[in-house]
Amino acid sequence: MSQQIIIPVLIAFAITAVLGPVVIPILRRLKVGQTEREELKSHLKKEGTPTMGGLMILAGITITSVIYMGDYPAIMPILFVTVGYGIIGFLDDYLKVVLRRSDGLLPWQKMLGQILVTGVFIFYMVQYTDISSKMLIPFTGGFERGIYLDLGWLAIPVMFLAIIGTVNGANFTDGLDGLASSVTVLIATFFSVVAIGTGSGIEPITCAVVGALLGFLLFNVYPASVFMGDTGSLALGGFVASTAYMLQMPIFILIVAMIYWVELLSVMIQVTYFKKTGGKRIFRMAPIHHHFELGGWSETRVVAVFSIITAVLCLVGLMAL
Repeated sequence: MSQQIIIPVLIAFAITAVLGPVVIPILRRLKVGQTEREELKSHLKKEGTPTMGGLMILAGITITSVIYMGDYPAIMPILFVTVGYGIIGFLDDYLKVVLRRSDGLLPWQKMLGQILVTGVFIFYMVQYTDISSKMLIPFTGGFERGIYLDLGWLAIPVMFLAIIGTVNGANFTDGLDGLASSVTVLIATFFSVVAIGTGSGIEPITCAVVGALLGFLLFNVYPASVFMGDTGSLALGGFVASTAYMLQMPIFILIVAMIYWVELLSVMIQVTYFKKTGGKRIFRMAPIHHHFELGGWSETRVVAVFSIITAVLCLVGLMAL
């Protein structure tokens, strides 16, 4: 049991932890620095902190997964989505912080990349696995006795929306030191417990994500010496969404990854309301973690509260099984 659970955590943790003192100085020399919004006065001191630290996370996950892929082929589609979205994030980061193109990838370029990666994953799921598109409904009795939602042909467009929505929710969550890392390590732990309990064969990669994020948090907790950037946040969103589908649990994303979706919805609501009312706002700032910051919460308090909420929601998710 330790082979597919404990050792992947330790390998990924060691890789990411060792890479930190090597990669961070390189990123600093390359002047791959974060820029901050002027409204957030407390964040201005972070200007210039290296970003693209998601490369460390991806290295830990990828190397560990490759070690286990021969015996656990089910991890391959999850690794593909994780790395695929990580590459999209890397290109966006590279254009923004290295080539100094303020917008990074154009919106249509980013969306096209996300559709391609998601489309390949869905094609693989349909053609090369026996995993059904039916989705387990929470609180109906678990995998064996539970009720499954069958959307028929609608399952495909819903998969696109669910995966791309989750990825962008993870991206918006990455705005405070350690926030996306802390929230996602709890979600990855939840999926590891489920993967182990169901014998799904994906536990090496879910455990690798836990280890990689724990290693990254050594450098990402407040005050962060490196940020993950889109390289990391898009990859993590891809991991969460693809893992949920491999376990036939996409509905559970709304429970365990609720923070992602609250962050995403806060941005959508703010932008829509701003346009409809000619400049009025519902939140002090979006994504919603900045709303609480501008309301007087410290950065560490927001991270702690959002992480506690996620931990509780993961326990609710286990109860729902």
